[in-house]
Amino acid sequence: MNRLQQYLVVTGDIGEILRYISAGTCIPLIVAVIFGELDMIMPMVTVPVALFCIGSLFLELPRRQKDPKLSQAFFAVAAIWIICALVGALPFVFGADMPYLDAVFEAMSGWTDTGMTMSRDVDALPATLIFWRTLMEWFGGIGIVAFSVALLNRSSVSSLRLYSSERMEGKKDAYFPSAVEQGKNIWKIYLALTVGGTFLIYLSGVTLWDALNITMTAISTGGFTIHSGGIGYYDNRLLELLIIPVMIAGALPFKLYFLLHRTHKFKIFEDDQAKLLFAIILAGFVLITADLLAFNNMDPFSAVVNGLFMASAAATSTGFQTADISLWAPVSVLILTMMVFVGGSSGSTAGGVKLSRVMIGFKGIKWWFKRSFKSTKAVIPFRYNGRNIVKAEAELEVSRNMLTMVLFIITIAISMIAIMHFERPDIDTSLVIFDVISATCNNGISTGFVTPDISAASKIVLILQMWLGRLEVMAVIVFFIGLIRGFEW
Repeated sequence: MNRLQQYLVVTGDIGEILRYISAGTCIPLIVAVIFGELDMIMPMVTVPVALFCIGSLFLELPRRQKDPKLSQAFFAVAAIWIICALVGALPFVFGADMPYLDAVFEAMSGWTDTGMTMSRDVDALPATLIFWRTLMEWFGGIGIVAFSVALLNRSSVSSLRLYSSERMEGKKDAYFPSAVEQGKNIWKIYLALTVGGTFLIYLSGVTLWDALNITMTAISTGGFTIHSGGIGYYDNRLLELLIIPVMIAGALPFKLYFLLHRTHKFKIFEDDQAKLLFAIILAGFVLITADLLAFNNMDPFSAVVNGLFMASAAATSTGFQTADISLWAPVSVLILTMMVFVGGSSGSTAGGVKLSRVMIGFKGIKWWFKRSFKSTKAVIPFRYNGRNIVKAEAELEVSRNMLTMVLFIITIAISMIAIMHFERPDIDTSLVIFDVISATCNNGISTGFVTPDISAASKIVLILQMWLGRLEVMAVIVFFIGLIRGFEW
């Protein structure tokens, strides 16, 4: 099969998904009409038109009636994300006179649920663009998966684990196979969480417009805000406390909501990832609060609220900020860095290396050590989620998860070295390290290093890191290998 025929296996699926997404991207046009921003209609209409045309072009190509290989499925997913970012940048160029590279950064930050921004003054943006930033993050959460699942439940591409669930849970409990069968129900659950979160945030006293935008970015663990001052702009402690459960809801395994929908039982405390998420938030809250009291001389109430909020934002990979972490003690920033790197649950909208990988990696290390001290004939079971896993499957999963974590670390190290060569030599290394980790893990909390003033090369590196982190490294590697060498080697 020649190179073109290899691509034709997935171009039809890519085209269908892009055309389906294009329909959703028409929503900001309603906002433009409501707010009387008629001059934003033409800039905003470029997105659905471009996505529809690109999707239609792919659909016009002759299809290869063949199930895609895993590498081709990875290629398709990576291509969808990069196309959405490149097209999603257009409204910022035509509607806010933003340089195209900055606009691509903004769009990639949105679609990947990162939340870092190239906008110098968010408050000055038209309401249409503010909502477009929010909507990209909302689609970039579980929404884009649900779009793909609902449309392509017959496709091998759609069955790919875009947000990798626990592979070793068994067919009875596995999240994603059930989700493929019930794609429309995912949308219902996602919408229900958004509506419920909006009502909760609205109780804090903010406007409905603010509550909707905050909720959509919180439930998708995105982090964009509608004010340059972020969540701190509101100076509302009740709001900060009410945002926390919404952020956590987005970082929990989505299978819990699916099982709730099917069985009417919310087994949150029976899920290992959920328990670990709460444990990490609690530990981070205690340590950060103690540091704020000891090193920053913050009053107790502010220290408690800031510690709880920032620990939740870091662990859930949401990226909302109520504090300037560049003013924190180095040890506090280190704690936050570790939480950002781990991220939220697999099968959620959160970023990071995922809690399931950390658990599997830790259990795998213990398992390997146990085997080292036993007879080679002894059978040492590998237990995960309450059941024994056969040796071959356990070794494969532990190796795969450890490989992903190592790839995350390698790409972060390469990016940090590259960026430090592109920026001025006296740049604070710790600022670069934190922001690169935050971008790669799709968190968005920033020390202030990432601004429109960084070099073009650094922006490109960070764009690639956000894309790479959202697709968990392997899909992007396969994407470039597929472009260079194809899929037949």
